[in-house]
Amino acid sequence: MEKRQLGKTDMEVSVLGFGGSEIGYENVSAETVETLLNSALDAGLNVIDTAECYEGSEELIGRTVNHRRSEFYLFSKVGHPRGLGSEDWSTASILESIERSLRRLQTDRLDLIQLHSCSEAVLRKGDVIAALQTARERGHVRYIGYSGDSLPAKFAVQSGAFDTLQTSINIADQEPLELTIPLARERNVGVIAKRPIANAAWKTGHKPIDSYQHPYWDRLRMLNYDFLRCRPLEQSIAHALRFTLSVPGVHTAIVGTTKPERWQENARSLEAGPLAEAEFEGIRERWDDLAPSTWVGQT
Repeated sequence: MEKRQLGKTDMEVSVLGFGGSEIGYENVSAETVETLLNSALDAGLNVIDTAECYEGSEELIGRTVNHRRSEFYLFSKVGHPRGLGSEDWSTASILESIERSLRRLQTDRLDLIQLHSCSEAVLRKGDVIAALQTARERGHVRYIGYSGDSLPAKFAVQSGAFDTLQTSINIADQEPLELTIPLARERNVGVIAKRPIANAAWKTGHKPIDSYQHPYWDRLRMLNYDFLRCRPLEQSIAHALRFTLSVPGVHTAIVGTTKPERWQENARSLEAGPLAEAEFEGIRERWDDLAPSTWVGQT
């Protein structure tokens, strides 16, 4: 699997990373996670990204692949110790959360810890950044990053405090291509794409039941890309993923799944390489023509 240097870090990351939210929220069995992660590692994927608030995700990862810890880079996030919707940006909470993540993940150090979508106001106070720096000084983490979108993400990159930015980049979320990624490239900040296939919100052909998917469904209905209408689902997903990884400055794309065969399908889809320039620009031009300024990154 292709690997790219993650900005200023010493990590050479696979272009596909595993996202741990689904295995936590969907109560996936340890046996399935073991198959899912070990087969991914066997084929060269070397990034696993999770968060303290993804239900049992950290525990599952620690239980199933801690014996292969030297084979992958381990990323997590802080800020929601009691689940999404219950923020705590205090220094004590952040440091306690990192120590708890280390225990859950059965490791003595994280390769990357990320602030999980905190506001620009919180970032500007500086305490959260100082807390991550303290964790790094204690040897609990190697690098620090910001995970989020729009103006807070721009401030995070401008601050010079972070080694990486994880942000929403996909066919329905292109604000970062002008707002943050050029700045990240200029400052050699590693860029991690979250939601790189826009949650495949079009896959059922009707509006998803889960309201979390509705913003992307509504956007894609308006954008009305021809490849979503005219190609089989597997090919349209491949096209969307290749778009994200064709964006200059993107180093790895985090894809979550509960199906062991799904990540392999995504890996095969990348064998064709980046999109042709005309295909890439066609998606960009449609966004420029139709996307209103209110279409910002999704939390």
